[in-house]
Amino acid sequence: MRKAGNRVRITAQLIETTTGAHLWADRFDGSLEDVFELQDRVAIAVAGVIEPTLQAAEMRRSAERPTNDLTAYDLYLRALSKYSSLSREGVRQALDLLERALDRDPGYAPALSRAAGCHLRFYLDGWTTDPGTERRQGIDLARRALEMARDDPVVIANAAYVLVELGEDIGAMIALVDRCLALNPSYARGWFLSGAIRVHAGQPDVAIEHVETSLRLSPRDRLGAHFSVIGSAHFFARRFEEAVPKLLVAIQEHATHPWPYRFLASCYAYLGRLDEARDIVERLRAFTPAVVPSYVPWRKPEQRELLLSGLRLAAGEGI
Repeated sequence: MRKAGNRVRITAQLIETTTGAHLWADRFDGSLEDVFELQDRVAIAVAGVIEPTLQAAEMRRSAERPTNDLTAYDLYLRALSKYSSLSREGVRQALDLLERALDRDPGYAPALSRAAGCHLRFYLDGWTTDPGTERRQGIDLARRALEMARDDPVVIANAAYVLVELGEDIGAMIALVDRCLALNPSYARGWFLSGAIRVHAGQPDVAIEHVETSLRLSPRDRLGAHFSVIGSAHFFARRFEEAVPKLLVAIQEHATHPWPYRFLASCYAYLGRLDEARDIVERLRAFTPAVVPSYVPWRKPEQRELLLSGLRLAAGEGI
């Protein structure tokens, strides 16, 4: 801490003690008259960055453990690492690991909520021949997770997001994610999922604000999923020029995740950049046959029609 007149500066660093590696640093300036507000800002920022950084370190350590010495928690951590690719194979491997964790502990709420998320991906991304079963399993696992969650903000946020995507009452799910953030206002992923849910609720500016809060709390996170949500929010607000660069980052980080491609192709179509739109459609067809999906999870009819019309135009089908 440093003081100059009635001003104070607090500098914070996060160091990994085993290696001395510098993980994070930030500084916070304020006046002595507002010192308690400054303390609150520091506390929220530090708490926000510690949780995902520690989890990433635990995931790395779990991956190095021998496979014959795995607990439910180890299996859960390995699943998170596999899931983060958002690829079909990565999500399949994650689900297998989570099912092993649940065999060990059937009431393990974090694993229940993440397994629900895996079924959501197979349903939403068209990676299944039995979408009805995937949807039912996703809803069942998410509801079981909420029953076991008590006051666990991680479980509450993950389960609420799955249930929104699978068509459950959006008002109830917003209330759940708001409770998650009240329980832990430093939970970066909670702010990210709240942003994603707000897109579904037709609140694009709130969505962007919440995702940007997530990135401030956890600046070392990969940007792909965050920028995909921000890009979709700009898209539904008809700010196509602003959506494009966000979606380009999203597809760069998650090269086989279909939804950013769909939004990007639609943006290009509405901007009159049809050659670029058709190029994105061809890239999309390389890993999924469903350029225009049969299920679109966004609730408002005008949202669905905006996306589908843009996709049809990009694919050369007209509107």
